[in-house]
Amino acid sequence: MTAAAPMTRTTGAAVLARFEEWLAAAPQAPAVVDGPHRWSYAEVSEAADRAAGALRDRVRPGDLVGVCLDRSAALVVTAVALARLGAVYLPLGPRPGARRTEAVTEDLDVVCLIGAPEVLPPRHRDAERVALPLPAAGANAVDAVVAAFAERPEGARRAPEGTFYAVLTSGSTGRPKAVAVGERSLTGLLDWYREAVGLAPGDRQSLLIGVAFDPHLLELWAGLTSGAALVPAPDEVRWDPSALTDWWREAAVTVAVAATPMVEPLLDRPWPKGLVLRQLMSGGDRMRRHPGPEVTATVHNAYGPAEATVVTTVHTMRPGEGPADRSAAPPIGRPIPGASVLVTDGEGRPVPPGAEGELRIGGDCLALGYLDPELTARRFAQEGGTEAGSGRWYRTGDRVRMREDGLLEFLGRLDDQVKISGVRIEPAEVEAAFEQDPSVRGAVVTVARTPEGHPRLVAHVRPVPGARPTASALLSAVRGWLPEQAVPGTVRITDAFPLDANGKVDRAELVRQAETAAPAARSEGNTFGERLVLAAVRELLGRPDAALDEGFTAAGGTSLAAARLLTVIEDEAGIRLRASTLLRQPDLRSIAALVDAKRADSARPEGN
Repeated sequence: MTAAAPMTRTTGAAVLARFEEWLAAAPQAPAVVDGPHRWSYAEVSEAADRAAGALRDRVRPGDLVGVCLDRSAALVVTAVALARLGAVYLPLGPRPGARRTEAVTEDLDVVCLIGAPEVLPPRHRDAERVALPLPAAGANAVDAVVAAFAERPEGARRAPEGTFYAVLTSGSTGRPKAVAVGERSLTGLLDWYREAVGLAPGDRQSLLIGVAFDPHLLELWAGLTSGAALVPAPDEVRWDPSALTDWWREAAVTVAVAATPMVEPLLDRPWPKGLVLRQLMSGGDRMRRHPGPEVTATVHNAYGPAEATVVTTVHTMRPGEGPADRSAAPPIGRPIPGASVLVTDGEGRPVPPGAEGELRIGGDCLALGYLDPELTARRFAQEGGTEAGSGRWYRTGDRVRMREDGLLEFLGRLDDQVKISGVRIEPAEVEAAFEQDPSVRGAVVTVARTPEGHPRLVAHVRPVPGARPTASALLSAVRGWLPEQAVPGTVRITDAFPLDANGKVDRAELVRQAETAAPAARSEGNTFGERLVLAAVRELLGRPDAALDEGFTAAGGTSLAAARLLTVIEDEAGIRLRASTLLRQPDLRSIAALVDAKRADSARPEGN
């Protein structure tokens, strides 16, 4: 790779200014490397100018722009173009649910959506469109990208002044809420990250996190503001730990960000040979073990809500270090520069070390707030002269404990929110999605735990009189409203909800009923593969009634569950399947047949 001349860095410089500095210092250095395709800093800049030119007459500073692209050079160019225009980058992901996107564009003043025409919701698909000259090569690229300008509803919310990007989080009202983050907060995060991982010219920074998930802003701008090259990941590696490590090796990734559920299976196995990966930032979910002694990368266990700009605290675990008992959960560490933390009781008073309490976050890391001012006032409390200290604090709703040595331990949630694959889910939003269906009178979503301790959602649905909805049809409908992580693994259809003494729905009783429901007579499978796949799916999805003729997705399987199933198959059968292969199979019997066939091939003597 082309190395740039050393530059004097100014802490706190604006995000886009950092990119422009590297552009001037090393214009021919690679900015994006996607397999055989490469784009230099100069080529990204020129493409961004062309895209900005196509939008300049319609997109003004401060305008919200929804981005429906996957990890690619096109996404990187779009981010730079919007920053140059002063527009607010709102990542929605490459395949946003049509109904969810419609709800977002009804609530928020989104001036346009950028994406492939076929992924846009109907209102934008039929709207005025402007073709964007974006790169069309790479693993996740699309042939054509447009900016679609639909009519904007009156009274929709705009981003507050100074917003650099906005991201969606789950909302208890049934509609997602948007968090607005200012450039100062992102700049502080990037300053810390570059120093923590030593990101510099010659490095290759992964572009792996899902685009609708806010850590992808850290990946993208960390690379562009450090002179490093961004490496977009093919979609299939995001859900398959073995494929992920293969990709790290083949793409020569040196610094990576990855979701904790993808990292954990790698921490207690022999560390793959040939990796040049030296820094691994993990977050989005609770880490349940320390890295094993063979892990050669430094692993950072990061914690932080979107409301505090991706990362608030971090615990760094270097190779060769760690406790004797590596099965213990590591702490979430100490706050990064610019972040302040307090552990408080219900009245906002600090609790002593060792006591449990709610985590509150303050400092420069805080987002500007939500695009809903009333919600901002509730969650971003302005304390003055209280025992919690003066200033602005975000109430996380997370239960933590500060140890005597100053390290924070994450203990769980205080409210009804639950984290699935690193995404915070409001059960109320999931319930509202089911209740959009005219055949549904009411829905209640509860949280169950797999034997491994992973949370899973169970939807309890009460149909309107005379309606006969099926679980598969209901799941198909809600996928248009919800991100994948929020789609329940199980749907139970019931005539009535149990009530407690106060006349409210007895959620504890619903959980008990779901756990004790007697499954119908079921097959345990006739072959090794059938028995293995059935046992694994039933445990991973919490579906003791899962049958071989069900499709994996219809049974409640998500991409993350597919990743876990692949790990079980590799551990128990000694064979590797790809996530894309698994998800293409029409039913569990076909997956089992693949296992049996590959197992037979591996047992066949060479030459036969």
